Amino acid sequence: MIIALSLILVVVIIASLPLWLPPLVVRLRIWVFTRVNGEDGVPVPGEAVDVSQFRKVYGSPAASGRSKGAALSDLFWYWLSPGPEMHQEHLENGPRYEAVAQATRQILAVSRKEAEADATWSAARILNELGMDKSRLARLRDLMMPIWADFYYGLVFEEECTPEIRELIVGNANDVVSALKMTKLRNMKKRYRLTRFLVRKLESGRLPQVLPEGFTTLERAYFLQGVFFNTAIVQMSEAMAHLLLFVAENPAVQAKLMQNLEDNRYLDQVIAESLRVNPLFGIAHRITTDEIIGSHGRKLPKGSVLCFNYQQFHHAGYDHPQEFRPERWGELSQHDENYMPFGMIGNRPCPAQAVALVTMRAAARETLRRFSIFSSVAHTRSIPNRGPCWLEPQGRSTQSSWLKTALYFMRVRDGWEDVGRSILQLFLGVFMVWDARRLRLCQKYFESIGSTMPDVKSEPAAKCPLHRLVRPLRSHHEHAGI
Repeated sequence: MIIALSLILVVVIIASLPLWLPPLVVRLRIWVFTRVNGEDGVPVPGEAVDVSQFRKVYGSPAASGRSKGAALSDLFWYWLSPGPEMHQEHLENGPRYEAVAQATRQILAVSRKEAEADATWSAARILNELGMDKSRLARLRDLMMPIWADFYYGLVFEEECTPEIRELIVGNANDVVSALKMTKLRNMKKRYRLTRFLVRKLESGRLPQVLPEGFTTLERAYFLQGVFFNTAIVQMSEAMAHLLLFVAENPAVQAKLMQNLEDNRYLDQVIAESLRVNPLFGIAHRITTDEIIGSHGRKLPKGSVLCFNYQQFHHAGYDHPQEFRPERWGELSQHDENYMPFGMIGNRPCPAQAVALVTMRAAARETLRRFSIFSSVAHTRSIPNRGPCWLEPQGRSTQSSWLKTALYFMRVRDGWEDVGRSILQLFLGVFMVWDARRLRLCQKYFESIGSTMPDVKSEPAAKCPLHRLVRPLRSHHEHAGI
């Protein structure tokens, strides 16, 4: 009897693993990260800065530090290598940032009509290559990434992206986002392959865009890689994965979209609600350059690391904030609500906001023109499962009982994948935090340039020979041991 009960207990524990183990591992991972990182930031919103003060503190000129002085920066620079010192998001205010920001704005200076047309062409091209003759299981992030590789390559270089180049760009972006999600260790060889390609492209002298002046060829390659072929592709792929997964989970929303797919008003509401529930950014940190007064007169001294939680802010003040309700935006104004998916004016908002919204609209339309989409998996902001989804060609009718069975097995498989993935994330995450702390990429960079940022005008715009990248494992940006 005791043996039988013990066996039943073991079976129950094993069967229930998907329900309790992943959340437990997440809590354990956060605790480990806190201990290893050695520094707790100031959570915003939180006791020091409540929701009502979020915008005020976020937009404060004193909340302008990006990298210098925060232990978290070493981890972000580790994830974004090579070339995080040229990444617009992590540059301190000053001449270097202004030069990079101006180049970014110039590259993105296309009309909304042109951006939408180009995104439509890229989406149609990639989805047509996929084929529409049969039903299939897809990971939405993987499905979207080649589309944005094609689009942003064309935007930067004003030429068609070949399948070989697209594979190179997608491989780099996938490696970056997998490391960020802590599902894979970094593959620096894969990342440096794209760097070498960009250096060769720049040295050919045929780039139509105006790049930041006063930087070496290698630094310009890092700029393009970080801003356009890392961040832009990763964030747009994840934004589309969230958007389409919400549509797949809500048949009524999908049916309403399909009634008039050209209805910009409703599609924009669906996009806005997707960005509200699961914003592009999870937590962004800023370092205070002067004292800031938070809630209830609490003082945040110079050098404080503010950790802005976008999702928590987006969920505050809404009825049923966790629920996906696009119709709420028929009555609400984005400017009056707790909603800032692209940052805010006054503290370096995302320069791609206008391009992002119209191109998301285009990619969504092209996908829904071809497929009905269904999903039953867990949907979290970090979306480490890459958005499993069932694609059914438009016009093809699948038996309801078969589809229900497929969705049931999709949910069960996703739950068990989450068990293994959570454990993997724990071990890989701990290693990467330790490795980032060991390398101290950000800290060593600022130590190497002294107490002030160098003037870009004093740096010669000399070409960087390719031999500097032939052996990327010896790069001075990564030091030894990667």
